[in-house]
Amino acid sequence: MSTSRHLRSWVTSANDHPDFPLQNLPFGVFSVPGLGKRGGVAIGDFIFDLQVALEAGLFSGAAQVAAEGASRSQFNEFFALDASARQALRSRLLQLLDEHSPQREQLQALGNLLQPMSDSQMHLPAQVGDYTDFYVGIHHAMNVGKLFRPDNPLLPNYKYVPIAYHGRASTLCVSGAPVKRPQGQTLAPGAEAPVFGPSKRLDYELEVGVWMGQGNEAGEPIPIAQASQHIAGFCLLNDWSARDLQAWEYQPLGPFLSKSFATSISPWVVTAEALAPFRRAQPARPDGDPKPLDYLFDEQDQQHGALDIELEVLLLTAHMKQQGLAPQRLALSNTLNMYWTVAQMVTHHSVNGCKLQPGDLFGTGTLSGPQAGQFGSLLEMTEGGKQVVELSSGETRTFLQAGDEVILKARCRKDGEVSIGFGECRGVVVG
Repeated sequence: MSTSRHLRSWVTSANDHPDFPLQNLPFGVFSVPGLGKRGGVAIGDFIFDLQVALEAGLFSGAAQVAAEGASRSQFNEFFALDASARQALRSRLLQLLDEHSPQREQLQALGNLLQPMSDSQMHLPAQVGDYTDFYVGIHHAMNVGKLFRPDNPLLPNYKYVPIAYHGRASTLCVSGAPVKRPQGQTLAPGAEAPVFGPSKRLDYELEVGVWMGQGNEAGEPIPIAQASQHIAGFCLLNDWSARDLQAWEYQPLGPFLSKSFATSISPWVVTAEALAPFRRAQPARPDGDPKPLDYLFDEQDQQHGALDIELEVLLLTAHMKQQGLAPQRLALSNTLNMYWTVAQMVTHHSVNGCKLQPGDLFGTGTLSGPQAGQFGSLLEMTEGGKQVVELSSGETRTFLQAGDEVILKARCRKDGEVSIGFGECRGVVVG
């Protein structure tokens, strides 16, 4: 079905909605007073309750199978379906919610079909068995590398390997959950022994999350040409980082306590189908960079595997809230700053036989741009704490303080297409 700018919904708040017009239809798990957790679809200022729609007999065939999976309190079963079933459900939802839908009167008569988003609580979309955080934002890798290795910011493997580490799934949290300042060991400059205490260099990281759909059998890699069929959807992701803990612990095995205390994600799963109009050719590698090894190279992926998503970081301090001030933008970047495609991430993760499962979550790594105003972390903005960020409220920051709220947003824009968004990923620092 067309996703042209002329497609509109009988749910009037969806028309010209900044995030959730008819062209988006992301999935989320929600609850309202008196009803348990269940799956729904964002449409304007409302959530289309899939359980109510199923009880009304609005689906059949593959769309019904997908709707049943998506109506539950976790989406693992939904994600495990073949991509064609999810696509059938999307097509049926587009038909039902279109302003010219033959079922319009029937739907409007169902008083509990649309739940106000303002009355709803959002939950994690799936039970995440494994969480892997990649490092595919090349400008972030360059910026951080320059802090520690000015003459050699990128190690040789970066342009051959989609680098990642295995994160902690148990501390994934949905947008709005408070983030408690972590404690751990830090080594002060010039000191010979570490001390224990709360992190003094708490940071955020601007990332996109990738939800795995169908997995693979152990020992059976996912070929690059098929990898896109294993991706169920996308979200925003904030990989909170304690930079002082990280500096002491990361050698020789990489992040541990500095990353495992909290990772915030936005609650809506924006589907691969909704993002199809915003796919682009993967940006050309700089002259002299190696071509990906054969198992990571697919011409179709190179031509259509990149995503054009505008990413934004805003900061709202406790003082700004008290004064009634709006959040201040700290960075504006784009997913086109990814050195590797999502399909390459999936294929590389599985090439050794690693079993990926429905509901596994990937982080892209921090997606900074090459210029000031595009940096996705305070570590980069402050050059490791050496420079101060001046806020419009008169405050300054090098790293996050108690009461600071970090807000991530995302937007897709293209001439001839309706803009869609991801909603927000929020987190307030406690302590």
